[in-house]
Amino acid sequence: MTIAPHEMSTGARIIAFGTMAVGFFIALLDIQIVSASLRDIGGGLSAGTDELAWVQTSYLIAEIIVIPLSGWLSRVMSTRWLFSVSAAGFTIASLMCGWAWDIQSMILFRALQGFLGGSMIPTVFTTSFAFFQGHQRVISAAVIGALASLAPTLGPTIGGWITDHYSWHWLFFINLLPGLFVTVVVPLMVHVDRPNPELLKGADYPGMILMALFLGTLEYTLEEGPRWNWMSDETIRTTAWISASSGVAFVWRSLSFAHPIVDLRALKSLNFSLGCLFSFVTGLGIFSVIYLTPLFLGRVRGFSALDIGLAVFSTGIFQVGAIPLYTVLARRIDLRWLLMLGFVIFTLSMLLFLPITHDWGWRELLLPQALRGFSQQFMVAPTVTLTLGGLAPERLRLASGLFNLMRNLGGAIGIAACGTILNDRTNLHFLRLAEHLNAGNAAMTGWMQRMSAGETLALNGDAVRGHAAALKALWSLTLREAQTQTYADAFLVVMVCFAAVTFLVPLLRKAGAPAQPSADAH
Repeated sequence: MTIAPHEMSTGARIIAFGTMAVGFFIALLDIQIVSASLRDIGGGLSAGTDELAWVQTSYLIAEIIVIPLSGWLSRVMSTRWLFSVSAAGFTIASLMCGWAWDIQSMILFRALQGFLGGSMIPTVFTTSFAFFQGHQRVISAAVIGALASLAPTLGPTIGGWITDHYSWHWLFFINLLPGLFVTVVVPLMVHVDRPNPELLKGADYPGMILMALFLGTLEYTLEEGPRWNWMSDETIRTTAWISASSGVAFVWRSLSFAHPIVDLRALKSLNFSLGCLFSFVTGLGIFSVIYLTPLFLGRVRGFSALDIGLAVFSTGIFQVGAIPLYTVLARRIDLRWLLMLGFVIFTLSMLLFLPITHDWGWRELLLPQALRGFSQQFMVAPTVTLTLGGLAPERLRLASGLFNLMRNLGGAIGIAACGTILNDRTNLHFLRLAEHLNAGNAAMTGWMQRMSAGETLALNGDAVRGHAAALKALWSLTLREAQTQTYADAFLVVMVCFAAVTFLVPLLRKAGAPAQPSADAH
């Protein structure tokens, strides 16, 4: 017998929600947990740089395909069984990732891991609205918001520490215990709805295929485009055209079919449309900065995986510290103004990144990262409540998949844009700096003479002498400064995006009345 959420005790609902939040967290954590340890994974599996990129890309492609499907799947299987099966599959795939014997098997198991775990992400959003009302809903949204941005933020830190102290295999083995816990407890505690296998008969299977083609090729294009110079590569051109054509066909199908997989009609709601935009920009900001900061510390500063993790750890600390403050303010202040505050503070944090120099470490990064962590709590949580809070129960599941998809798409597009900026602007800054390195530059001439005076200079493992050593050192220093200026350019682009959407927040309406479960939902 299925128990309606409102018939469960508060303690039972908290335990059920907390158990699902564990699955939600580990599914998001695994997006970035390998990012600081790819070199170690490559060494263990004898893989090249191009192949290693697929350790993350395969996970993201599979996850981004299944997220919008989760609403329909939860109606077919019921929420608890979808979540339990997803957790079980994610756990088994994690075990296989740790046992991977070559790069091909790793890529396959990572894709399975992303696909099987992806359904846990949007399901938590919809279940929290079924479990909680009023002030409790504000707290649950704060928890979801914290986990949604904490997991990718802490991924490099946790991954770097595990790899440094144990081995890269444990990046995946740590999922086994929490995954097993979620698999067992969710069917016992989560009572939201009943399965409806009748939905399999009239399902929009052509829409599923079009969506998979659209999102899969789009994610591939965004991930690989910066490395292969976008449309100059034949494969990128092909995937871009497939993505564009299948995307148009998918939108047409979703708007014309009676029961589509993704409820694009929900975009008629101003709050939902703006919420999806804010989710997109939030994902762009969070994932872009998570991508840029470790890359800067690794390439420019030469930090190890553990050092990188420790340097970015402050973001998570300040976000956790912001949770109590947010829950108190959310009871007294319009959520729209809290959301605007989050965007403003995030914009300020990006502004503080702009004076970045080649010698920045954790001390210089502390203040901008502290502001970023604080702001993330005030961006994600109110966006969830304002966007999904006013939707009717029958639309909430399908719309939640689209809402979560926008955050991941924002992250993918943000990372691709930052990768392109780093590739293109580095050469530009290098050439601009090189224009000033001529015989008329007294400072450079004096430095060259001092460097040339040394008998031997070791650079990158090679012993070079005199003037050749000075030229090589000058080239390295110029490249380092050009790279540093390029990171500032990328942070500037992110800042402009957040400054722009800040002015759109007043267009939101207050969240409507909480959606009540329909009579046939139980």
